[in-house]
Amino acid sequence: MGIKLQSLRIKGFRGFRNIEIDFENSTVLVGTNNSGKTTILKALQLALSNTHFISNDDFFYCDDYIDDTIIIDLLFVPIDEDCVIASQFDENWADVFKAERIGIDSEGNQIMAFRTVINENNKTFRKKQYYIDQWEPFFENSLNWYDHEYSNDLSFYFDEIPFFYLEANRDILEDIKSKSSYLGRILSSLEFTPEAKQTIESLISELNDATIANSDILSDLQNTLEELDTAMDNPNNSVQLTPFTKKVRDLNKGIRINYSEFSMDYHGMGTRSWSSMLVLKSFLNLNQRLFLDNDKPYFPIIAIEEPESHLHPNAQKKLYSQINNIVGQKIVSTHSNYIASNAQLKEIRSISKFNETIKIGKLIVADFDDEQLRQIQRQVVNTRGELYFSRVVVLFEGETEEQALPILISKYFDINYVELGVNFVGVGGYTKYLPFIRFCESFNIEYFIFSDNETDVNTDVLRQISNSKKNDPTKVIFVNAGNDFEKELCDNGYLDEVKKAYHKIELEKCFNNQHKAAKQVELNNIADTDYYGIITGVKTQFAPIIANELLISAKPLPTKITELFDKINEILNPTTTNAN
Repeated sequence: MGIKLQSLRIKGFRGFRNIEIDFENSTVLVGTNNSGKTTILKALQLALSNTHFISNDDFFYCDDYIDDTIIIDLLFVPIDEDCVIASQFDENWADVFKAERIGIDSEGNQIMAFRTVINENNKTFRKKQYYIDQWEPFFENSLNWYDHEYSNDLSFYFDEIPFFYLEANRDILEDIKSKSSYLGRILSSLEFTPEAKQTIESLISELNDATIANSDILSDLQNTLEELDTAMDNPNNSVQLTPFTKKVRDLNKGIRINYSEFSMDYHGMGTRSWSSMLVLKSFLNLNQRLFLDNDKPYFPIIAIEEPESHLHPNAQKKLYSQINNIVGQKIVSTHSNYIASNAQLKEIRSISKFNETIKIGKLIVADFDDEQLRQIQRQVVNTRGELYFSRVVVLFEGETEEQALPILISKYFDINYVELGVNFVGVGGYTKYLPFIRFCESFNIEYFIFSDNETDVNTDVLRQISNSKKNDPTKVIFVNAGNDFEKELCDNGYLDEVKKAYHKIELEKCFNNQHKAAKQVELNNIADTDYYGIITGVKTQFAPIIANELLISAKPLPTKITELFDKINEILNPTTTNAN
């Protein structure tokens, strides 16, 4: 049996006024920049280590509220061999925590929980920790979790539960130079038996002698340096030139790491960053062996910030499995859809921030059957992992919408859609929305469906909405009854733009001016009522050209497209001037 950090609660720290997040053995934090991923890692560091990095800027504030106290609660629970929460700690962990630190939850199961409180005191910051005897609900009977007070002052620190923070700007070359780095600590702990030490030092001595003897330059240098005895008038001392370290204890001082026969100095930041993470993995393995040899439990907690830094996509795909195999519990913040896509759905926690409100999202596996989970993984995560980092997602079925809407939203907002954090996703058919809806709802990602409005399409889209958790039909913007996107344009005042787009497609096929003139006469003779049927046969070519015609047209955007963008605007509240 083992343990797990189950929950973290934060009040008044940086951008978090009041949040709770739970963890798996490996947890991946995703979200847009400045949503709060690093704040979660820093809160763990503040509670689990002696690191003191508090300033006035670390206290939560908004327009109408300033917090003067930071409160961080952590909950540890016992788990069995299958990582299922158990009712009590085993003997090893019970002996580590001692009876006075073991409390209970609402169901009577054993827990180990503590609170960290930071206040300002005479322009300095005081940190105190308290044992929590009972884990209270997040909010119940008008009481927040932080309204409960604890008086048992008891600092949290266990050698068996060390905390490690691996920052985004890690570099193996810096690790080599620093005795306090994980690599430096590994090398400083080198131990050999007396016999092995004597053998190694004898071999080093022979290597030094052979190197000098076979080099005229080194031999001459050593002979010249021996004149030091005369200058210092101390003939009892001698000068030795040692190209290689002389003593085993100094092996760490001259160590170099080579990759592909080249020193790390010649490699880029990606290789050096990844190497630094693997050094931590080796350090933890070493510590685990030491604890096991002494019959002690060992459960490190590792916070890893942006492990994908400087790595190309294929390397990022491999990275998560290596992280997952590190001993202990891992909490990873990332902007990489490759890392997020390789994690299990239950391991993802999304942090979403709209205005001053922050929400933690997770997919509750028990809410879905195996087939539903497979659809979310295959149709959404495997192909659209970037959706984890979206502020708003627009779903639709057609090719024209996929190419037209990203262009047209720039006309409405006067900002590129990528800058807005809006993703446009074709789902591959009007019957395939539900996995995307479930994904977005689980991870608190705002979404809309922009849909055709034939009778069978309308019925099925609303059916899928009704089968979702929130069942919110306002998330769907249908074009007018009986229409698809192309017919909507033809029937609602944009036939001229449709004609121009189709004419450009046909005229670009002409091989000379005479051919163009003849083709133009032919195009002018097409009846207005025929255009819809014609353009449905050339959707792939038509989509980007009609989008551009709508973009440069003096007319306002089509009513239904404007309705969609109005809804997006209500969520984003952009500061830029709308162009609609």
